[in-house]
Amino acid sequence: MQSPLIGYFGYGSLVNRATLSSSVVAAFPARLNGWKRTWRPRPRMEGETVLPLSPSLLTAHRAPDRAIDGLLVVDGADRLGDLDAREFRYHRRDVCLSDFEFLAEVPQIDMRVHVYEARVELPPVDGPAPILRSYLDAVMQGFLREFGEAGLRRFVAETEAFHTPIHEDRHAPVYSRSVDLQSGEAELFDAVLPGPAR
Repeated sequence: MQSPLIGYFGYGSLVNRATLSSSVVAAFPARLNGWKRTWRPRPRMEGETVLPLSPSLLTAHRAPDRAIDGLLVVDGADRLGDLDAREFRYHRRDVCLSDFEFLAEVPQIDMRVHVYEARVELPPVDGPAPILRSYLDAVMQGFLREFGEAGLRRFVAETEAFHTPIHEDRHAPVYSRSVDLQSGEAELFDAVLPGPAR
C-alpha cells in the first residue's frame, strides 16, 4: 500500500532538485503568499558543539503582504521524519494549498503541506555567521533552473539581510550538499548579488 503523501515548500536549498531525495514523488515551482524570506544566523541548539564557522541560513516568516518563490515538493508521508531531521533547526509549519500560486496546472493531491521556519526563539550562535558560498550556489542554481534569470534576480531582491558577508568556499565546499556549477553560472551568480554581499 502506498504511503500517504505530504507536501513541503522549499525556498532555499530545497529549490535545487539536486539536493532532494531521489524518492520524491513530484515537485512544482510555486509562489507562496503571506511569507517573506531572510538570512539569519543559525540558532544555537542545546548540546551542540560550537564550531569556528557557524554559517547563516535562510528562513521564512509569515508576512501578510509578501510572497516568495520556491518549490513545492511532494513526497511520501513516511519520509517526514527524515525531512524533520534535515531541517532540525526549524519548526515545521502547516500551510494551505490555497496560499500558493503555481506556474502550471498542478494535479489535485490530498495531502498536508508544510513550510519550515527557523527557531527564532533560540539565540543565534556566537561569533561570525557568514553565508556559505557553496550553499548560496546550490540555492541560486535551483532558482535559476526553476524560474530563469528573472526568478534568480527576484530571489535576491526579495531576500532580506543579503548584506551578510560571504564565506568563499566554492573551491573547497563546506556545505554538505554542494553542487557542480555549469558554465557561466558562477559569473552570473556573482553578478546578481548586491554590492556588499559579493
